[in-house]
Amino acid sequence: MPRWRLRLLPLPPEDKPSNLTQLSGRLLERGALRRTPAGIPVLEFLLAHVSTQVEADVERKVECEMACVAMGRPAQVLLAAKPGDRVRLEGFLAARSLKRRSPMLHVNTVEFVEGTENGIQAEEQDRS
Repeated sequence: MPRWRLRLLPLPPEDKPSNLTQLSGRLLERGALRRTPAGIPVLEFLLAHVSTQVEADVERKVECEMACVAMGRPAQVLLAAKPGDRVRLEGFLAARSLKRRSPMLHVNTVEFVEGTENGIQAEEQDRS
């Protein structure tokens, strides 16, 4: 029986660690819009994801619920969403808080998937 040995290699200093997440699904819950002390809009919501993925050369059904937060323009765009709406999100994963270390998707881009009834797509916030 072959023995496997895992060897971790250090990253070269010029490489930046990657943290880009894309996830699509249906909006399960949406909280109320709130604002940071600086006045930036914040919206927390829960996304239900279902897909088929390949793992170890075998297809499997994947289901999960992901806690998400959107700030700025994406938060305002998501105000148009209602439970059941399909969305495609891009962002990064971070701990929910200093005490709660479970991952939360911080959304930079929102795209409504079904039709154009919402008619809105939000890109990353302006950096000006």
